[in-house]
Amino acid sequence: MSEINDTAVVKHQYANADNLNTRISIHDKYSTNKMGFGNWIVSNYKIDKGMKVLELGCGTGDMWKHEDAVINSCSQLVLSDFSEGMVETAKQNLSSYDNIEYRVIDIQKIPYEDETFDIVIANMMLYHVPDIDEGLAEVRRVLKKNGSFYCATYGEHGIIEYLSKILSVYGVEDTINKNFTLQNGTEILRRMFCDVEKLEYTDSLAVTHVDDMVDYIYSLSSMTSLNNVPRKEIREILLQNMTDGILHVPKEYGMFVAS
Repeated sequence: MSEINDTAVVKHQYANADNLNTRISIHDKYSTNKMGFGNWIVSNYKIDKGMKVLELGCGTGDMWKHEDAVINSCSQLVLSDFSEGMVETAKQNLSSYDNIEYRVIDIQKIPYEDETFDIVIANMMLYHVPDIDEGLAEVRRVLKKNGSFYCATYGEHGIIEYLSKILSVYGVEDTINKNFTLQNGTEILRRMFCDVEKLEYTDSLAVTHVDDMVDYIYSLSSMTSLNNVPRKEIREILLQNMTDGILHVPKEYGMFVAS
């Protein structure tokens, strides 16, 4: 099992929201697609009135902020995460809503009866699951027969690939976790689901303050080779790669809808 997929590493990395918030903020500040990935994801949900919805890996719960209409249309909305710290953060962020349940859940052992939910969501987390087939089998088990599974992920040709090229002198490699990506997700999901649709989100980063990018880089568990490298050296390389005051960084994101 690779380091990035090790359960202990994942628990440590997501024990609180600090690293995650650092990574979210770079997208909030510098994404060229101003719709926002989270807004785009939610816009693709087809949640009808009275549906029961389970989210696995809810993180900070930020994507549900200001989604009053969607939240109020659910007869049951359960937000869960593998990390207790994340569940507590989500609960604080969404404290104004009194019709959301919060639970610590491992996707490989979902504590609900068969065919409980109309919708199951698992965004940006399936690549962390030690046994993805077991996790997907659990998702399928708790989904109703005509239910839908939404799962966003990244592609293999985005930010990490770019950073590994410009920072290769420091031993940075493209060690992106490829357990579940836009490239292989269809094949993996079809082992459990008959109908799989891939939706792609067009975006990139246009970074104007490199210190934000430096913070982002040091928040990544895959950048351990930089632990002893002074920040100023990384900053200088980023500055050298800027064009007209902008660091252009490719992004590759999207989501699957399976049923």
